[in-house]
Amino acid sequence: MATNTPPAYDASLADHGFEAKELKGLTYPLGEHAPQYGEIYPIAPDIGWTRMPVPGNLAHINLWLLDEANGGYAIADTGLFMPPTIDQWQSLFKGALAHRDLTRIFVTHFHPDHVGCAGWLANKFKVRIWMNRTEWLMARMLTAEQLDHPPEDVLSNRKFAGFDEERIDILRKGDWGGFARAVSKLPTGHVRMDDGQVIQVGRRDWTVMTGGGHTPEHACLVDFGNGMIIAGDQILPRITSNVSVMDSEPEADPLGEWLASIAKFRAALPADMLVLPAHGEPFTGVHVRLDKLASGHHERLDKLELQLRTTEMRAVDTFSLLFDREIDDSVYGLAAGEAQAHLRHLHFAGRIKCEIRDGVGWYHAA
Repeated sequence: MATNTPPAYDASLADHGFEAKELKGLTYPLGEHAPQYGEIYPIAPDIGWTRMPVPGNLAHINLWLLDEANGGYAIADTGLFMPPTIDQWQSLFKGALAHRDLTRIFVTHFHPDHVGCAGWLANKFKVRIWMNRTEWLMARMLTAEQLDHPPEDVLSNRKFAGFDEERIDILRKGDWGGFARAVSKLPTGHVRMDDGQVIQVGRRDWTVMTGGGHTPEHACLVDFGNGMIIAGDQILPRITSNVSVMDSEPEADPLGEWLASIAKFRAALPADMLVLPAHGEPFTGVHVRLDKLASGHHERLDKLELQLRTTEMRAVDTFSLLFDREIDDSVYGLAAGEAQAHLRHLHFAGRIKCEIRDGVGWYHAA
């Protein structure tokens, strides 16, 4: 980089003093520049970009501040409900946001790094949370669930995936309240965001576009007039969102929903749209990225189908075929869920068969 000084904003992000970075067909107009935790960087005259900490490899989540017509601002996504995030929000409220009013909170989906602080912010400032109804109900259900240990049907789902008895016993004795601890108490009501709905925020009209697979009805906000999308986890530049069979829908085909969503966004979004993702940096090249996401899943599906012609496998036996990393205990459950999603999609398509023996799902060629 020629300079460490943040670039001056402009609406197109085409001429800002930073050298654009290109990687795997995507262009990052701001290069590697990103705001520090709790800092607000103006991505456009009326849109601020800040980051909050997330434990683990993700390290951060991007949050967006949208100017309202009355001088106030709305928030899109909120960060995990944990002390480091709360400290950063408090710092902003005493500093850059001290003389401005929060008007409403948009949440893309129910995962804790997105909805975590929504209830705390809504109760603190007496404003509404705007969410898709299904995503709202998922968050309400999981925060209301006060269980010390996982239910037996959840353990049965893990056995179906191929968890051994030792791993299941550890789960049985373990905690089942992690979601509720990472999400603040939500108000009773919300404002529903439906697919296709147009929401005016300041001078911009944002169209709600929902996608499935990562969560049931993940809601993106698309400004077609200015070529910008607040994408949440629906379109990420470098990592692929987890697509797993969920305990709430153990017979579903989330990967089928995910692939359909990719096609939906590919058809609707202009190729030059600026993507504001939840993780990573803003980028252009959305068609390239969506095509890569789809082809990556299809490649793994083909690899699985080929292997299953000669080898009968459980979900947990497929990790080396699906993932380019070691699967340790910290991600074992996520990996199993994603493996099940790929196997389930092949099964739904009639490309493989599944036999259940002693509660375990065994997959083989059709």
